[in-house]
Order: sequence, then structure tokens, then C-alpha cells
Amino acid sequence: MLMNFPAVAISLASLAPLRAATAFRSAPIRLRSTAAASSSPSTRCNRHFYSVSTSSLQQANKNNMDSDKTIYWNRDSSKPSDFHDGSVVQEARILALCDPKDAYNEPLYNGPLPEGAKLLKVGSSVADFEEKSIMEQNPNVIFVSHPMAREPLVQLLDKFPSVEWVHTRSAGIDFIASEGLFQSSVQLTNAKGMFSSTLAEYCMMACSYFAKDLPRLMRQKQEGNWDQYPVLELRGATLGIVGYGDIGRASAKLAKAYGMTVLGLKRNAESFTDSYCDHVYGMEGLNELMARSDYILVSTPLTEQTRGLISAEVLSQCKPSAVIINVGRGPIIDEDALIEALSNGTIKGAGLDVMTVEPLPKESPLWKLDNVLLSPHNMDMTLTFMKESTEFFISENLRRFVRGEQLLNPVDKSAGY
Repeated sequence: MLMNFPAVAISLASLAPLRAATAFRSAPIRLRSTAAASSSPSTRCNRHFYSVSTSSLQQANKNNMDSDKTIYWNRDSSKPSDFHDGSVVQEARILALCDPKDAYNEPLYNGPLPEGAKLLKVGSSVADFEEKSIMEQNPNVIFVSHPMAREPLVQLLDKFPSVEWVHTRSAGIDFIASEGLFQSSVQLTNAKGMFSSTLAEYCMMACSYFAKDLPRLMRQKQEGNWDQYPVLELRGATLGIVGYGDIGRASAKLAKAYGMTVLGLKRNAESFTDSYCDHVYGMEGLNELMARSDYILVSTPLTEQTRGLISAEVLSQCKPSAVIINVGRGPIIDEDALIEALSNGTIKGAGLDVMTVEPLPKESPLWKLDNVLLSPHNMDMTLTFMKESTEFFISENLRRFVRGEQLLNPVDKSAGY
């Protein structure tokens, strides 16, 4: 049962890493590899997080756009741009680092493409782009959707110095993160804002799963057992969102409709306001946030700063009735510490759409814990989600590129999102 003071919905907001010069100081960065044996593209890839040196992040930081001038896309609220008045000022000569059989990329493969844009070649390795005719055309755009694109992407950037822009069909860039990419001068954009609404729906479903004790409900149905039991309300409860970005805000919006309180944790909390967030903390408020939360949504990107952010010590701050929900990346939570907390009653339960290793190994204790809701990293996997992401690249950013306009969803390569 919940404690007697009002429950709170906490949003551990954006957690944007500090600039390389201050966040990493002088210490070298050594990132562990998180492997997943999946061969199919995922828009929220959790495969390997590459080792990057401080110097490469500092260089990447210099190449980033002024964050005050950036524009981001949102699937629900953004309206298609009007390009009728803009004239084409440059060509887009595209290499697609993708699986040629990827049906979600058919709008790119088969067209039609905007005026001034043409697809030169589709391939999954640098060997697929060896033709002399490709070299002669000086490709300047790379579209990425292949899950094993890290090394081929760096090789293509070395092979084709004419490339100006790389766009990834996913929202996360951890599957392509590398020194070669971060040190390059290319602009990087992603699919931020394409998958937030369905993940927000999952967040509220996970909250209801534990509030209404759905496992017991289904068990009683199977047994033919008409045994009434008390349930919890989400109204008045607190949702904590670790990473108050696009996914976090979409979840907060739904939480407010349920009558929940929303708290946020954000690295740059000063002067931050949002109509769906009741209170925002800086990083120093993480423990207080955890202590006040009834449901804690983890939706921050995976970076060296957020790896292991939800540690055993942080979990110990939670009330015993708290539920952790992770839609960000598995390694953001210390998985061993989470399993221990779930086993000994430190927290009530967890809803996990992402794991440290994917697919989740058969021997993982998470499979057998009754207080864990597991999904195979598919809670944003609608029937059209990846095709819509490809169409966003074509209908919005590609049209902007050929007109010399600012691209949507620029990625801060030093921050990792």
C-alpha cells in the first residue's frame, strides 16, 4: 500500500550530459560494451556503446549547432513544413547504409524523392559502395538504419569526405557512436519525437498494471475465482521521469490526464518550466526525487554520464511501494542492483522494455520474478513506426537540405543525443 502522504509522479528530466570540457574533466572515458544479438533494426537500438575519448567529444562539441537555434520534430504536435516558396539550392546525393530488403525503407528505395534528391546506392557494408560511379558523384548524405552500422559508417565517412550530413532512422545514436563520427564535421540528425506517444502509453499501462494488480486479475480469471480485492488509484500518485525529454514530456501529459503529480529531474534545471511538470530538480535532487516517487519512468538517453545512474544506492532511496519503468536503455539501471531490489522488497515492481543485454538471456532472473513486467524492446513498435521515420527523413529533412534550410532534430554529438 502507498504511504499516507500524497504520492508523486517524478520526472528525472533530460539528464543532458555536461559539455565535454566540464563533464569529463581530464579523465579518459572507457565505456563497457553492451551487446545484443538482434539482427533486425530497432528505432531504439541497444547494441554497443562505443568508447570515445575526451578529445573527440570536445572536438564534436565544436562542430555542433547552437542549441538555442535548434528545431525538433514531434509526431503529435508538429505540422508538415510548407516548401512551396523555397527553391532548391543544392543536390542531395544519398547513400543508404541499410538492409536492402528492409521494407520500411521502401519510400526511400522506390521513391519518389523530393526535387534535387537522388539515391545513389543501398548497402550494408563499405564494400557495397565501391563503384567508381559513386565516387564520381560525391555523395553528401548518408541515411542509416542498419543495426550494425557503426564501423561501416566510419569507413564511409573516410571514403567519402564529401558527406555533409548523416541521418539515423532511430532516436538513439548509441548504435552508431564512435570516435570517427564524433570527430567528423558532418551534421547528425535523428528521429527524435517519432516514438514518444506510444512509449507514453506503455508508461501508463505499466503504472496501471501494478496499481490494479493485473497479474492477480488474470490469475483469478484463469482459476474462475471471484475474489474481490482493493486496488490503487493513479490519481494523486507521483510519476518520476528520468529524462524529461520528448518521451518524458509525452508521458507527463498523459499522467496529468490521470490526475498524477509529475516531478522532473533535469541536468540544466535552472529556468526550466513546463505545464505538465509540477517541479523540476537538478541532478543534486535525484535521491529526493526517488524518495517521493510512486512510479519512476527512466527515459534518458544512454551516455557515459547516465550509465548506471540508477544504482543500488539510488534504488535504496525508493519507498517499498515504488515501481521502476524503463524505456530508455538497459544499462542506465544497474541491473544486478535492480534484481536485488525486486527480490528483497526494496521496491514493489518494475516494467522493463529495455535490458542491459538484448535479447534477455534465458538464465536471467528477471524472467522468473513475478513482480516484473517484461516486453522485448517493442513498446514503440507499431505497424508503421519505422516507415513513418523514413518518411520523416524524406518529407521533412531531405526537403530542408536541398533548400539549404536548417535540419530538424540535430544531435549534439558530444552529449550523445
